[in-house]
Amino acid sequence: MRRAAEQGFTLLEVLVALGVFSLAAVALINLAGQNTRSAGIVEARTLAAVVAENRAVEAIAAPGLPAGAASGTETQAGRVWAWTRSVVATDDPAIQRVDIAVREPAAGRQVLSALTVFRAAP
Repeated sequence: MRRAAEQGFTLLEVLVALGVFSLAAVALINLAGQNTRSAGIVEARTLAAVVAENRAVEAIAAPGLPAGAASGTETQAGRVWAWTRSVVATDDPAIQRVDIAVREPAAGRQVLSALTVFRAAP
């Protein structure tokens, strides 16, 4: 015949094991949520960089780009992106500096991508 202590786990041992398991499960769920949020941020920044590069190519290819600021919107991957472009003269009169900033209006005023290129002055 077996003694009572050898027949299985006590209630206290089961409760401690469940507590440890629940802490581990909560930590894993939190980690999965953080990974999902990070993936969304990386996607937004990547798409904003594509929009900035599109605007940079347009600025470089434009035959005459006057100094000053311009802004507009572009749709990329089904989302609307707001961009601003600033064209400034440099110390060398033959070169212009073009600064481009892109943000997602739905996400607020935070700039998700910024790009600076130099081009020949018209």
